[in-house]
Formats: sequence, C-alpha cells, structure tokens
Amino acid sequence: MTEKLYYSDPFTAKFEAEVRACTAAKGGFEVLLDRTAFYPEGGGQPFDLGSLGGVQVTGVHERAGEVVHTTDAPLSPGSRVEGRIDFERRFRFMQQHSGEHILSGFLHSMFGVENAGFHMGADAVTVDTSAPLSPEQLAQAELAANRYIALDREVRCRYPDAEELKTLEYRSKKEIEGALRIVEFPGADRCACCGTHVARAGQVGLVKILSAVPFRSGMRLEILCGLAAIERLGAIASENTAVSRLLSAKPLETSAAVSRTLEALAAAKAQAAELERRLCTIRADALRGAGDVVIFEQGLAPDAARRLADAVAEVCGGLCAVFAEAESGGWRYAAAEHGGDLAGFAKELNAALGGRGGGRGGLVQGSVNAPREDIERFMQSKFPEVRAV
Repeated sequence: MTEKLYYSDPFTAKFEAEVRACTAAKGGFEVLLDRTAFYPEGGGQPFDLGSLGGVQVTGVHERAGEVVHTTDAPLSPGSRVEGRIDFERRFRFMQQHSGEHILSGFLHSMFGVENAGFHMGADAVTVDTSAPLSPEQLAQAELAANRYIALDREVRCRYPDAEELKTLEYRSKKEIEGALRIVEFPGADRCACCGTHVARAGQVGLVKILSAVPFRSGMRLEILCGLAAIERLGAIASENTAVSRLLSAKPLETSAAVSRTLEALAAAKAQAAELERRLCTIRADALRGAGDVVIFEQGLAPDAARRLADAVAEVCGGLCAVFAEAESGGWRYAAAEHGGDLAGFAKELNAALGGRGGGRGGLVQGSVNAPREDIERFMQSKFPEVRAV
C-alpha cells in the first residue's frame, strides 16, 4: 500500500520515494511508489500534477489502495526519485475544497440544505443544493463563511474509531467503505472527505458565490475561494471600471446607468422602426403599378429588406426583389410577389449568384455573393421588363 504523504502533510511539495513498479500503459507509463505526495483524483478534487525523477506526471488515480502515477516516460524499478508537485495548483484546490466545506456547512446549519453534488473545475467550483435558496439566504451564508474564515480556526482531519462513529454527527454525500476520514472545521462543518485541506481556516482567504441558478430540486451554486476568487473579483472590478467610464457613471451606479442606456436604446429602436415603416410606405407609393421591380439599398437589416419587398409587392403589380448590401460583402435579398410562388426563383437565383436561402409561397429571402452588375443581368434575364431602382 502506498504511504500517502498528502494526508500526513498536505503542504508537502517535494519528497523522495522508491519506484516499486513501472509498466507501459495507455497514455504513457504507470508508476507505483512506496510513498507519494501526489493526490489522486477523487472526492470531487482533481489530481495533482508535477514531476517524478525529472519526468512529467500527467495523471494520478487510486487503484485498490495503491496510488498510480501516469508519467510521460519510464522510471527504473528499485531506483529512488525526487517527486515535485505543482504546489501552486494544489494549494488553490485546497483553498477551493476547504472553502466549499465551510460554505456547505453553514448552508446546512442555517437553512437545513444538503450538499447534493460538488465538482471542482479549472475555472470554478459548483455546489448543488438539495433545496432552493433565496438571494438573502445565500448572502447570509456567504457572510457567515467569511466571518468564520477570518477567525482562522484550526482544521482537524482524523479517523474516528467504530465506537465514536456510532454517535458522531457529520455530513456525507455517500456511503464510504473502509476507514472513514472526518474533516472538521470546528463551529462550521464536519464532513466525511478524502480530499486535501488547509491547516487553518484563514488560509482559505475568502469565499464568494458567483452565481446561483435553479437545478433539479435545488440550486447550482458557482463559487470561488482564495487566490482564484481574488483574481476573478479583480477581473470583474476592472470590467466594471471600464463600463463606468464608458457610461460616465460611478462604479457603484453602473447598473442604473445601463438601465437608462437600454431604455434609450429601446426608444431609438422603436423610432427607427416607425421611420422604417414610413419609408416602406413612401417607397411603395412611388412604385405603385410599376410592375416587376428590383431595389438596391445599403444599411438595411434582413427584416427591413423583407418588409420593404412585401410593401412594394402589394402595390407594384408584380415581383419586388430587394438587395441590401452587407458590410462583409455580398448582398442580402428578400423577394415578394403577392399570390405568387417564388421557391423556383430563389433556387435559380442562388445557383446563378452563389447564394443561399429560400422560402415558400410569395416570399423568399437569403444572400448572394456577386457584384451588382451580375444581379441586374440575372434579374433582366428572368424579368425583361424589370425596373431597377
């Protein structure tokens, strides 16, 4: 059985060990050591990365009590090697895992909510709760967790005997076989856990709930702790500073400024839609009875091109095709003919001018990649009396 240094001292970053076995395996080589500080994936916590004897460790997992290291090169059985773990990465996981325990403990003690799921990813930690929580409840639990962290109490990790376990109260997401490891944050949480943790609560730094969304019968919380939380909050603050400058608003008043901007934008869109409707009416009146018409415009959105084509087709007595020049090149088109069937026309147009799109009945729309001259020639070939405007 591998001696697990990550339990006796989770702050061990460098160690020496004997190579007991090394075999070729999928993805590299599987190495067994007599002792290791590399944490294997488990309990929602990712495995450690680092090196053994100068070769890279790319994966770590546990198999029948043995810690199996996957390396990118072989190591000689019987040799002694130096192991180095990426401690910056490990410590961040320790902060995340310990912070999750503290927050989950307060959610449980304050509101009776169970931790129904937990995953530690590269960008954040997710915690699934057994019941929904209000924003006010989440804020209360977050504040309680950070107050506890500020007290910097010692963390206890131990293996109670069978007699003590009969009366010991602790959180556990699933049944655990063999010796039960209890991780306790006195006054905040006591939970069965196989992960690595900080030695004192203050080493977590802080806990921040980033988001909370409904999930199954409860909620899914996205949280960050420690250094990762500081980096994320710093990035959020920088973004908010940039927004406040753009909106000429104080940093704590950006949401109100955004609301005002969105209201102004909605009013401008409504005004633009009304002007667009009037333009369609004016253009249609000018082309009343004109027969088949092709219109070339700039700056029209696809919906606007469709509305213009439909308005003109209603009064021109034939087909109206509108081509709006796109900023990226080519043309967006919309064609209408009241009572007509333009599916065949759209198919021929796309084939001749490198286009795509379609529709049914008397309305089709899409885009073509061709110069205006080619579009005019095609329309002239299909509708000899067409009027281009």
